[in-house]
Amino acid sequence: MAAFAFAPSEPASVAVSGSAERFPVRRIFCVGRNYAAHAREMGSDPDREPPFFFGKPADAVVDGGATIPYPPLTNDLHHEIELVVAVGRGGSDIDTKDALDHVWGYATGIDLTRRDLQDTAKKLGRPWDWAKGFDRSAPCEPLVRASEIGHPTKGRIWLAVNGETRQQGDLADMIWSVPEIIAICSQSIELKAGDLIFTGTPAGVGAVGTGDRITGGVDGVGEIAISIAAR
Repeated sequence: MAAFAFAPSEPASVAVSGSAERFPVRRIFCVGRNYAAHAREMGSDPDREPPFFFGKPADAVVDGGATIPYPPLTNDLHHEIELVVAVGRGGSDIDTKDALDHVWGYATGIDLTRRDLQDTAKKLGRPWDWAKGFDRSAPCEPLVRASEIGHPTKGRIWLAVNGETRQQGDLADMIWSVPEIIAICSQSIELKAGDLIFTGTPAGVGAVGTGDRITGGVDGVGEIAISIAAR
């Protein structure tokens, strides 16, 4: 047993649907612009250019139902609803045909983004870390085991703010499928059990403010709800 200079933080984790167990989170990977309409609204060409990834720290994850303080340094906080993939078996250079064997389960999540910081970083050619990886920026509903629901490839994905629908699409609209995302990610990074992959968001991203209630869902996977509070 290693001796630490002080007690380490509690490991980041996500709830598991129908269980008292929690899924330990090692890393969070996010796929950028994986729905064509969203790529266009962000000013990019969606014609299956190789997917790109960015990350969030594991402890950015927070359970669905949370009340999240409006984060500092921003005046333009955006919502992005996503299907989340939980990796249960790691590997490198995973073949696309074998990729789903590495999936433990799925969840509905929200990628919160400080859009003004991201826009500034893009203009200056700087990393997006401050825009994407801040505290509580990865709300996630309880994971549902793939053994229970299979591997969703189609179905409505949506998000509403205060009951008004903002985002609506279908998993079938993803440019890169879950097996392709896993295979491509594993070419660069050795995936391990405990990794989460946020698979991209449909069009309609937009700003939220203090007092807003955000709800969303993925058909066959689950629904999520969070609230934004004052700083």
